[in-house]
Amino acid sequence: MKTPLIVTDFLEQARAHYGDETAIVGTTGERFTYEEFGERVDRFSAALAERGIEKGDRVGVLDPNTHYHLEAAYGAMQLGAIFTPLNYRLTPDDYEYILSDAGVDAVYADYEYAEKIEPILEDVPTETFVTNETDVVDGQWEDFDTVLEEAGTEFDAPELAEDEIITINYTSGTTGDPKGVCRTHRTETVHAYLMSMYHEITDDDVYLWTLPMFHVNGWGHIYAVTGMGATHVCTRGVNADEVVEAITTEDVSFLCAAPAVLNQLIDYYETEGEPEMMGEHRVRATTAGSSPPEATIRAVEEEFGWYLKHLYGATETGPLITISDAKRLLTDENRYELKKRQGMGVLGTDVRVVDEDGTDVPRDDATLGEIVVRGNQIMDRYWNKPEETDEAFSGRLEGYFHTGDLASVDENGMIAIRDRKKDIIISGGENISSIELEDTLFDHDAVGDAAVIPAPSEEWGETPKAFVVPSSGSPDQPPVSPEELTEFTREHLASYKVVRQIEYVEDLPKTATGKTQKYELREREWEDEDRLVGEG
Repeated sequence: MKTPLIVTDFLEQARAHYGDETAIVGTTGERFTYEEFGERVDRFSAALAERGIEKGDRVGVLDPNTHYHLEAAYGAMQLGAIFTPLNYRLTPDDYEYILSDAGVDAVYADYEYAEKIEPILEDVPTETFVTNETDVVDGQWEDFDTVLEEAGTEFDAPELAEDEIITINYTSGTTGDPKGVCRTHRTETVHAYLMSMYHEITDDDVYLWTLPMFHVNGWGHIYAVTGMGATHVCTRGVNADEVVEAITTEDVSFLCAAPAVLNQLIDYYETEGEPEMMGEHRVRATTAGSSPPEATIRAVEEEFGWYLKHLYGATETGPLITISDAKRLLTDENRYELKKRQGMGVLGTDVRVVDEDGTDVPRDDATLGEIVVRGNQIMDRYWNKPEETDEAFSGRLEGYFHTGDLASVDENGMIAIRDRKKDIIISGGENISSIELEDTLFDHDAVGDAAVIPAPSEEWGETPKAFVVPSSGSPDQPPVSPEELTEFTREHLASYKVVRQIEYVEDLPKTATGKTQKYELREREWEDEDRLVGEG
């Protein structure tokens, strides 16, 4: 029997079976049961309908991880409107581009970020503007709670089909204008099923929102956590002390965090005298975005006592397509090395690493190929970008989404990303993985964060250069000299891989999800050259 897969069924499931249970712990301590959460969602749906929002219209949500974000998302989707979450770290110009590109009809914006929308009100097609604190926001904004109170709970729910677009998630734009990733009810539902399975989500889980909800719909957790009847603990940002307090006071059992966030928590743990990092339940944590150093994994599991999983994917893929949690392969000797890998494909997902001819690379953990993937959780298309869509699904292997990540595969089929195609360093004809160099630098106590890019070299075409955030926090007073770091890499790497150029910096440019924006560093380094790659 075939029944349609519809994302609003996740909330209906929770309302039916967990109505009296805590659905959301808000950022200021307010608590909502699933019955109360559902009623607020109904009221927002009714309010949007009164303002002319219909099936297929786009509703933007610019909000940190608060209950308003969840209510606005489900309120829009119940009408069949397309939920369009917005990265809250962008500029007004970015929002003008996205709101115009998507043709967004209504926006809910948190009071802290509404000022970024205010300058562009006259330049976008949006007509309805709602916020949660009108007293501190300039302009003609409607108040969210007042809107809910006046709306009632009745609205005409349209018939929904699983192949209809229900969300547009804009990429982080690390290589140009953001692209709107279109996801259907079906892709979102299948992905949420996978997240529920591989993250072992159950109805007694308490999930802490350290991962931005806007990022691929919080990796699908706005659906998975809701559908399982678990509890959302909301945040307005990631501050280590607040995260630890929430974990212990709310007995958090599950969270997701980029490696940079994990490193913040490790620093807090060490400077605050090794405080308790769990409540009654053991914490399960998932990381992604970039490979965590082995030292990070070791600290999280051995010092915190958490269980860490490492997943891999992209906005276009849901994101989950591989995971490193292969329990039958883990041993005491290989545990941290294995968990650093991106892992193996999840159920129902065809993940391959192929050469230029589309042939699978051998499982020798040395030969590089591009990761390509197909599965039910992969995006439908890019919004209004047919050429870019065709390009994404063609190239080495027709019909597969091409990730642009270069990887090797070991004898067990476990993938390890060695580089992005654009980030590979070609020095004197040799391919050098920037990730390998970064991992080496992370092993030095003086390194707090690092990014390696190709720098121009008259002799080699390109040579590795590292931008290093010193563990001391001060680029003017680093614990060791650049020459000492260079010597450290010489002791651990082949001679042609030695990082001979090191620049200490205060911080690295990052996306909202913790990815280092290497293109900014690369453009700065090559600004006096007539091309961005060397002839190595």
